[in-house]
Order: sequence, then C-alpha cells, then structure tokens
Amino acid sequence: MPETRTIQKDARRISGTRLLQWLLLALAAVFFVLHFLHLNADFPNNSPWMDWSKYTDEGWYGDAAIRHYMTGHWYWKGDFNPAVALPVWPAVEWIVFRFTGVSAAAARGLTLVVFGLTNFVLYRLIARHTHARTQSDVSLAPALAVLFLCCSPFLYVFERMAIVEPLLICLTALAFMAASQLHPLHRASTAAFLKSLLPALALGLLLPAMVLAKTTAITLFPAVAYMVWARAGYRMKPALRMALIPCVMGAAIWATYYFGLVRPHYLEDYKYLFSANGYTGIELQPLATVVLNTLTDGLWMGSVLFVSFCAMIALVLFWRPRLMANPLVPALTLWVAGYAAFLLYHNNLQPRYYTVIAVPITALVAIGLDNFRHAEHRAARVFAAGAVAVLACAIVIPDAMEQMDFVMHPTYEFETAAQNIKRIVMADPTHSHLILSISGSDITLMTGLPSIDDDFGTMDLDVRARTYQPGWYVAWNDIEDDKMQDLAPNFRIERVATFPAMDDPERNELIVYRLDPVSVQEKKQVPVQRKAVTPKALVTKVGQQPSTEQLQH
Repeated sequence: MPETRTIQKDARRISGTRLLQWLLLALAAVFFVLHFLHLNADFPNNSPWMDWSKYTDEGWYGDAAIRHYMTGHWYWKGDFNPAVALPVWPAVEWIVFRFTGVSAAAARGLTLVVFGLTNFVLYRLIARHTHARTQSDVSLAPALAVLFLCCSPFLYVFERMAIVEPLLICLTALAFMAASQLHPLHRASTAAFLKSLLPALALGLLLPAMVLAKTTAITLFPAVAYMVWARAGYRMKPALRMALIPCVMGAAIWATYYFGLVRPHYLEDYKYLFSANGYTGIELQPLATVVLNTLTDGLWMGSVLFVSFCAMIALVLFWRPRLMANPLVPALTLWVAGYAAFLLYHNNLQPRYYTVIAVPITALVAIGLDNFRHAEHRAARVFAAGAVAVLACAIVIPDAMEQMDFVMHPTYEFETAAQNIKRIVMADPTHSHLILSISGSDITLMTGLPSIDDDFGTMDLDVRARTYQPGWYVAWNDIEDDKMQDLAPNFRIERVATFPAMDDPERNELIVYRLDPVSVQEKKQVPVQRKAVTPKALVTKVGQQPSTEQLQH
C-alpha cells in the first residue's frame, strides 16, 4: 500500500508539471500569434530601441528579390547590392514573392515563420539536452524558453522586421541540431549509411548558409564546433572525423560561390559591403568604455532577463558547475561569447545586433531556472520552486504587458507616407517613377516604386544619378550638403510635399523633391563647390562615401 500511494503521488506530480508545461506552451502560442497582427505597422514609436534599421534594412537586404520580381534583374550596377555578399535571405524572399507578390507584409510574415522555426528547433534542442532529474518530474526548460522568447517585446519588434538577423539565429539553431545528431558513418547497410550521413550533409549546408546570410556568423562557428566535440564524447579524433564532411562540404560551397560567381563578376560590390561597414572599431574609444557599453546595452533585451543571465553564469561557475555537463549550456555560452566579442570589436552597438545573443541568453536562463528549482530536501525544494516562479513571472509579466501595448497601439506613419509618395509619383507622367532615397528600398518594398540609394553604392552619387536619371528625391528632414552638391549640377530640385513619419528627431519627416534635369547651358552656370571633407577614419576604401551622419548608425 505505501508503494501504491507513492506511485500515485508521483503520477499526480508528473501530471501537474506536465499540465504546467502545456499551459506555458499555450500562452507562448497566443503571444506568437499576436506577432502576425498589423504586419504593415511601423516599428513602434517611443520604444526603448533607437535603431536606424527601421528606415532602411528591410529593403536593403531584400532588394535583390524585390528588384528581380519587379524588373527581372536582381543586380543594379553601381547601386547598393548587399545580396552579392549576403544572398541567402533575398533568395528565400524571392521564393515567397513568387507566390505573394512584393509587400512588406509578405516579407515580415516570412520573418515570423523563421522565428517560429527557431522556437521549434530550440524547444527540441533544449528538450534533447535537459532531462528531468527524477521520474516524478518533467523538465520545464523548453517551455519556459519558448514562452520567454514569444513574450519578449525586444524580439517582438525585431523579429517582425524583414532583416537578416532572425535568419542567422534560425540557421545557427539548426546547425546546433544537426551537430547534436552527427554519427560515425555506418556501412552495415545503405539505409544505415544514409541515416548517419544526413546530419553531416545538413551541417555542411548550414555552415556556408550562415555565412552567406550574415558574414558575422563566423563568430558562431566555435559554438557549433563545441556541439560536434560534445557529440563525439569530448574526444578530439572522433570529433575531427565527424566534422570532416561538414567542413569540406561547407568550404567547397562557399568557395564555389565566391570564386565562381563573386570574384569574376561582383567583386567590387562584395568589397564595398565590408568597406562601408568598416568605419567603426574597438580602437576608436577607450577599451573600458567599449566593454562597459557592450555589457550595459545587453539590458535592451530585458533588464530582469539580462541580470538573471549574469547571475546564472556566476552561480554556475561558483555553485553548480555540474550544469556545464549539459553540452548545450557551454555551447550556448560560446554562442553568446562569440557574438559579443564581435560586438565589442566592431563597436557599433545597435539594438538589432543584440537579437543574435538574446535568443541563446533566453535559452540559458530557462535552463538555469529549471535546474535551480530542484533541491535535495522538501522545504528547500518548495522554496526554490517558489523563487523560480517569482523570477519567471518577473520576466514574463512586464514583457507581456509591453508587447501587448505595442500590439494594441500600432502606427502606420511610414507606411502612409510611402503610399502618399506613390500617389504623387504616379500622378506625374512627365517624370521617371524612379526615386532616390536612403529609404528607397523600404519604400519599394511597401509600394513597388523602383528606387536607388542616395548614400551607398559603388558609383558616386553624381555618377549614379546621371546614369539612372531618377525623377524624385525623398529625404529625411532635409537634404544633406554633400547630396545637394552631387545633385545640383544635373537637377533642379523642387520641394513638393512633406509627410510626418516615426519618432526619431533626426528622421521624423519624409520630404519629397521633384528632380528636373537641367540643360547643358544651365549646367555651365552652376558654380563648382568643394565637397565636405570626411574624417579619415570614416572613409570607405571603394565606392561612394556615405554621409558621416549615416555612418554613425
């Protein structure tokens, strides 16, 4: 009879914990679905995250797909063509656009599908590597991780943007999954051989895909390598044998792409992407300042979450080092450390970059909370479970409330301004529909109007403007002096309309100018002006020199 009562008690405990697990997942599902509301809405005004990507990056990094769908050509010579170095995201977008047409909603919906896949893969990864300590318990770490991710307002705003970071996160999680399932090749039968080969082939595809999605992915390779080493039983020779096929295959794919396509045809565009991103660096500020800024900006992802992560790392090092025996914990820690090292070195601390480390940090906090709720004695176990519940609620409730505020108060200022610009352009048959703007690619994504960039490109702006002959110039707040100097010799610039958009005081008005080509006689009368000198540290090595204001962001 005592044994029967014990079994019944354990069964009730299992059912209660499993019920809690399903409740957490159900709540996470509700918040995940909320992400799909108001897909055309702007990045939330008055948010804690000032990131200029909300004006540009969705269009820039999908430009190849957008242009190919609209014109049949993905590459516009002399303009900004980031797809040369980062082809994976526009390739995926192109497939979707073939079914949906070009729109911001389609691109953002695709990003959310990627976010959903990330959640699924992380859930499987954590479940695979975290097991209940007793038969009368169930690990809550996978459900907690998914709930934290889906409730995060930080991830809500950036995972709803069609930028490259969400894809990089998803590919890295998939690489972790593939690495955790590697096997020595079995030759007993064809079926056994293929089963053991598939994870290696998958990893061989994922490694170059990560780099071709975002080149900074190379900082995440040590974390993937750790997963391979752990899968090999922490033995070097078996790990090297397991890694041989993925490494050779990945290097071959990347080399084929670079030497077969980029180097012969698009090398200047490839170099320009790195040159235009090479204006910052750790040497530009005192090291202590850079380190402090890199750490404190981690609070962007949520103060309670980030402080919990720092506390968990300290507790693991000094109290429960056995948690490091779970191979996923050091691998996720290497993921965070590798990308944080890039942020530190690059010293361009934009909120969107922190999304790449926010996901593994969230997973680590969930694993730590699930582990720390266990204790040897009943009283300690009850106290630990209560403390974990309080901390989990302290993370989820404020995040959920902030996210709900974003959901319930969407704004459409940028979208409305873009549609108004389209009406102005389409109503004038005497001018080209091509617009020139730093946000031109975003406007193209929203409206279908063709565009070229005014701040980035392998041709200087004056040459590019003469080549493509845009009919309209759309600027934020005013025309910068260097842009006026480049355009004035070839165009008469007439202000047509102004539309309020978004909340940044430097970019809160979209101003539309009509560009009227000047005659040869008028060109002779335009006085020659000296261009403003750009600080040497900010000068790009190839292509157009972006404005110093833009380089700061």
